[in-house]
Amino acid sequence: MPPVSRPRQPAPPLEWFATPAGQGVLALEGAAMARVLASGPALPWAWLGVPGAVAPETAGRRGVVLRRHAHGFDGALRCGLPLPLASESFGALLLQHALDDDFEVRGLLDECARLLTPGGTLWLATLNPWSPYRARWVRSGLRARDPGRWQASLLRAGFALNSVRLQWLGPRWRVAHGEAGVAAADRLRAGIALAINKRVYAAIPPKPLRNLRWQAS
Repeated sequence: MPPVSRPRQPAPPLEWFATPAGQGVLALEGAAMARVLASGPALPWAWLGVPGAVAPETAGRRGVVLRRHAHGFDGALRCGLPLPLASESFGALLLQHALDDDFEVRGLLDECARLLTPGGTLWLATLNPWSPYRARWVRSGLRARDPGRWQASLLRAGFALNSVRLQWLGPRWRVAHGEAGVAAADRLRAGIALAINKRVYAAIPPKPLRNLRWQAS
């Protein structure tokens, strides 16, 4: 009797980044993350990345490395949301495609707003839905959002949009042809990186009451 063939289970969406096509997207992002860490305050940082990505290395800086899996994170910690980390304790948070499978977007961005110290930077790398490169991740289960939708999500999490910096990274079509830029032609690149600072506005104190003096007529 011939063996019964079982249907092949599809790979988890984030495993696509470990393929040659996925590596083409990740190729330039290491340098971009290093610039964020170099320009930020000398505080601990955290990296939340995908299979196939390489976490940044910085001498003398304390970092928490968490890698996404189907139901949460593992690495320095094995956890889900909310993250078991202290509020306002990180100078930089690096999300390297950790939300490209649409995993709890609102919850994780809310956590980023909680964890960042005032003046800290959130760097979010994601796929570009308008790039021709999307033909390489179609049917993988990944979901790409345009910059406008990401900005709306960041606004709901409490970030001030007037501090957002946007850059396009990676190849347009050829896997080993990645670059970066902000020009019109760069908007067809495979990846988008949004960098945003956490701004906390000081409360306006009440004006002191003026002492009135009565004058005799």
